[in-house]
Amino acid sequence: MELNQRKEQFSKAYVRAVAAVAGCSVDQPENDYDSVDLCIKAVDRDPVQPHRLELQLKCTSRDVLNAQCVRYPLNVKNYNDLRVTAFIPRLLVVVLVPENIGEWIQQSEQEMLLRHCAYWLSLRGMPETQNTSRVTVELPRSNQFTAEALQSIMQRISQGDIP
Repeated sequence: MELNQRKEQFSKAYVRAVAAVAGCSVDQPENDYDSVDLCIKAVDRDPVQPHRLELQLKCTSRDVLNAQCVRYPLNVKNYNDLRVTAFIPRLLVVVLVPENIGEWIQQSEQEMLLRHCAYWLSLRGMPETQNTSRVTVELPRSNQFTAEALQSIMQRISQGDIP
């Protein structure tokens, strides 16, 4: 398996682990034509009409982290797909991993550690771009994609707010 495919699989596993702890289910669309890699549902809040969230996942080992944010160069197509006012809220989730693939995961009988961290950002309402290939977006370091953060995001969605 190529490195980029491994990164894609790792980012999906990372999000699935966070969602499981948050009490959410995860579905994967058959096609990624609109920049949606995974769909999250908070089924325990309203089983008849569960609250939903769509995610575009990216995984990188590049040096994109500074003191305030993650600066990630996003493809223009993904940027445009994520900035639209969609019925179901969409987020960009960027998973940062070490350069050495052998350091991505550490396991023992006591723990399983996934390195490093994921960050999220809503691009809804962001301005159009004149760029033709990439737009650098800034994900605040305070926006860590954790189980608590996901629960908070789903709570806001249930109240009609956007993340």
